[in-house]
Amino acid sequence: MKRRVLASAAMAAAISPRLAQAQATFQAAGDPPLNLTYRQVAVVEGLEHPWSIAWLPDGTALVTERPGRLRAIRGGRLDPTPISGTPPVLVAPERGLVFQAGLFEVSPHPDFARNRMLYLSYAHGTPQDNRLRLARATLDGNALTNLQVIFEVSQGKTDFQHYGGKILWLADNTLLLSVGDGGNPPVQIEGGLSRLQAQRVESHIGKILRLREDGTAPPDNPFIGRAGARPEIFSMGHRHVQGLARHPDGRIFATEHGPLGGDELNLIRAGANYGWPQVGWGRDYAGGTPVGTGQRSGAGFVDPVLVWYPSVIGASGLMVYTGERFPEWRGSIFSGGLATQDVRRTVLGADGQVTLHESLRIGQRVRDVRQGPDGLVYVLTDEIHGRVFRLEPANQT
Repeated sequence: MKRRVLASAAMAAAISPRLAQAQATFQAAGDPPLNLTYRQVAVVEGLEHPWSIAWLPDGTALVTERPGRLRAIRGGRLDPTPISGTPPVLVAPERGLVFQAGLFEVSPHPDFARNRMLYLSYAHGTPQDNRLRLARATLDGNALTNLQVIFEVSQGKTDFQHYGGKILWLADNTLLLSVGDGGNPPVQIEGGLSRLQAQRVESHIGKILRLREDGTAPPDNPFIGRAGARPEIFSMGHRHVQGLARHPDGRIFATEHGPLGGDELNLIRAGANYGWPQVGWGRDYAGGTPVGTGQRSGAGFVDPVLVWYPSVIGASGLMVYTGERFPEWRGSIFSGGLATQDVRRTVLGADGQVTLHESLRIGQRVRDVRQGPDGLVYVLTDEIHGRVFRLEPANQT
């Protein structure tokens, strides 16, 4: 039986009013059915590896480019001049598909209309010593001002892998920030493989963190009071969370990359341990051997809701659809696929079990998928000449 550590009653009520019980993992193997009820409409192009999209109250869409630029789309047109004042970021050279450092998420404060505040996650440092940072700044016209680094990960690492960097605001105006496990072997931290930090409460590595808007830890976080534990930790045992989304009923979902096989969709619970690198479905890149104990599940660990195995999708952006333009999609979970070049739609039943899993073909590496203020679905493609697409109902005139 899986077990979880609960946070205080006040925090649990604010964050997760409905927690699903332990459940069997749905294995998504092979090619799922295709969904053909939409059409793909180009919005803008000419973006260099776009990573994240978010909307402001006036309808402006902000897009991050991994080399460190923040771009604005106004009235359906890409502003040719990037927004100035972004922080300096560590940018990795393109080696095959290993170019994970750079500027990641842009996320407006929930009260942006009043305070004009944006939050940015990004890689900072040198190739020999780097880590994830979170900063906030005020958007003033086409410039960021008063930039302030409000959080950085506890330990530096080498190489350019597995930063995390996803941001999700919660109903109580705290935010979740994902932190990856630092990278694949032989990347090390403090004399051991970096992935081992995911099971250490003394480290931010391999965790989802919960922060107040100033970057400090809320006093009701689940590991506060545990000897040596980082107070910011919300959940642990993660490899590389690349999607975070909140259901209207308060449930929090995350997608994360497995190694060879084993990408996961997880229901995130305060204080829970998701097992990496002790358990998992995937295999190591070196030799294809099982990771950790070689088991897919274990006592004290929470199992995935869904696992993509034996092939992976390269899970990226995540959203729960709540709009009116696709009524049949309401409540569905959408996950981007880098490797599969599609968007996966997953439906859960009242018991939390997967009842439908299908593919919306895009044809390029999907980095982010979000619902726009118009109720349509927007997709970012992770290419050197990246694009923003809009998905509209196929029968729309």
